[in-house]
Amino acid sequence: MKTVIVTGAASGIGRAVAKHFSGQGWQVAALDIDRDGLATLGDSVRAIECDLSSEDSIRAAVSAAGFDRLDLLVNNGGPADPVAGPIGEMSLADWNSWIAPHLTGSFLMVRECVDLLRAAKGSVVNMASTRAYQSEPDTYGYAAAKGGIVGLTHALAIGLGPDIRANAIAPGWINSAKEELSEDAHAQHPVGRVGKVEDIVQAVAYLSEAGFVTGQVLTVDGGMTRKMIYTA
Repeated sequence: MKTVIVTGAASGIGRAVAKHFSGQGWQVAALDIDRDGLATLGDSVRAIECDLSSEDSIRAAVSAAGFDRLDLLVNNGGPADPVAGPIGEMSLADWNSWIAPHLTGSFLMVRECVDLLRAAKGSVVNMASTRAYQSEPDTYGYAAAKGGIVGLTHALAIGLGPDIRANAIAPGWINSAKEELSEDAHAQHPVGRVGKVEDIVQAVAYLSEAGFVTGQVLTVDGGMTRKMIYTA
């Protein structure tokens, strides 16, 4: 039976990824700091509380998963809200509230899982963002963390190959909360709609099986990063 660890699995994209692989018969370890959210996943996954900004917590969580091999590691965890406010008002703690769980947490998860991944000739899928390449105002920590994940991904692909593949996904606007959105919100996308969590699940599933793909960033954004946008 195949095995997967998914971080940030209590809600949104991570939750959908965990439920997908569980439905495919995989053994799933779902990691998150949100204990209540994990509790709603049911008995089909191994729900493990984990703080991705803590080295000790990550080490304990990987151990608690109890796997002797790992086919897939999905590094998805970290705060979703990208807005930090003016840079002059940011503290180091503010900065690290994005860098630590997103970027350092991804590094620590791979480090703790590397022997398990080698045993299975498995793969890593890191969750980057189109914000690694383009920004709105006052999103410094999030953009830097996601840009770092892009760099970490190709470094992992070269450093850990050929036994382990490493890729990333750069989602655009994904309506993970299933909010009611305006027609304009959908229409601005070249594909005619805002993204759904299922779009990212499909991308993760593809990369988990794409044996000739490594070191790549798969952009899943409905074409928005290819669109010129002018106000006049």
